Amino acid sequence: MGESIVLIDADRRQDVAVLTITGVLDGTSYRTLRDAVIKSALEEPRAVIVDVNNLAVPFASAYVVFTSARWHVSTWPDVPILLVCEDRQSRREITAGGVARYVPVYPALESALAAALHQTLDARRRAKRPLPARATSVGVARALINEWLTAWGQNDLIPVAGTVATVFVENVLDHTDSAPVLIVETYRDTVTVAVEDGSPVPAERLETAHGAEMLSGLSIVSALCRAWGSTPTPSGKTVWALVGLENRL
Repeated sequence: MGESIVLIDADRRQDVAVLTITGVLDGTSYRTLRDAVIKSALEEPRAVIVDVNNLAVPFASAYVVFTSARWHVSTWPDVPILLVCEDRQSRREITAGGVARYVPVYPALESALAAALHQTLDARRRAKRPLPARATSVGVARALINEWLTAWGQNDLIPVAGTVATVFVENVLDHTDSAPVLIVETYRDTVTVAVEDGSPVPAERLETAHGAEMLSGLSIVSALCRAWGSTPTPSGKTVWALVGLENRL
């Protein structure tokens, strides 16, 4: 049996990303759709609305793809995901499967858009810079973090954010063939440091054969941060870490 195809039409409505999906959602198209929703959320719109009116779903359990996408972005960038589904029976299936607990479903695009636009959002500041695939990028990343966080009044978190960036950039240079892309964001009293790369292999903490944890870079990141994760993207992955005032060095 061949692979099912999903077509994704992306639009933007008042800083809300709207994805209209056409095709069949099953085990062969699950990852394509999940990654497309994640990618849209990583661009940090106010919300991501997914219109599933033209999506055939032979087994209702496949709707969990939207829960999976939401979980991947729940800590960072914490962009809400909403569904639009006109068919009442399909909405019941989405709700019965528990998906609507995390991804609310609306009968029309207008009602979903109204819900997304009425969310109260605090100001976020965000900067992004591609870096060359060279060792000098470690120093460049630290310098950029110092510049950006100083401008944003987050001086106390510069040392820990710089340490996290060092680990992430070094991992890209050591373990992939791609160039890193540095992303730094401040939200309330937290800072998120993220690095994109072109490798689909998720970032994982290393362990010895006996199960004891090695002092790997990601072990250090885990000890220093409030939370960290590895989020898949269509072109590779984004590894991110969230630090707060309790993580000051």
